Amino acid sequence: MRRVLQLFAGLQSLAVITAAYIICHGLTAWVVTPVQGIFLPEITVFASLVYLPHGVRILAVWLLGWRAVLPLVAGAFLSELIFTEAGVRQVMEPVLLQSIAVGAVSAYAAFEIAGLFGRNLYAGQSRRISWNSLLAVGALASLVNSAGQSVVFSGLIFPGDQLPVMAVYAAGDLLGLAVCMLALTLIFRWLRLAGKRRCPQE
Repeated sequence: MRRVLQLFAGLQSLAVITAAYIICHGLTAWVVTPVQGIFLPEITVFASLVYLPHGVRILAVWLLGWRAVLPLVAGAFLSELIFTEAGVRQVMEPVLLQSIAVGAVSAYAAFEIAGLFGRNLYAGQSRRISWNSLLAVGALASLVNSAGQSVVFSGLIFPGDQLPVMAVYAAGDLLGLAVCMLALTLIFRWLRLAGKRRCPQE
């Protein structure tokens, strides 16, 4: 019975991470991309200035470690099918799976690199959430992702655009993480205030 419950919990985590990734990718595609496309059309095809799913990557790996990689891959794959225009997807199709794999593994790689330097940043290491540590590992993950994506897309990006695309990847991931963390902070604060209001009434 315990194994069944563990399996159910695992499937539940997979579904939540996948859904969160798709929602954040949708917000990026519908809100950020149209505005960015006006000012940076050549770069927008490859990278977003505020990529919210990076926040999902970091938080998912922080909580679940390597077990978060599969739902992150699933979320990224479904997001591409749902939100990427057919023409763009066709151009990127030869390297799309590699790009998805790099994005999904980048957060896990960053946590493991931090571990090699004696910094175990996974959840459960302390009672308080270290937002600064999450931002730091998120920045490292954005650099890993940026470097990996530049290799993956090297045949599709004009040489003169490679550095700007890498910069947008790194900045977009970090800004996306910061927005997600700000949203979580506001949600936690709202939950605490709601709990305090409820307690005197009980």
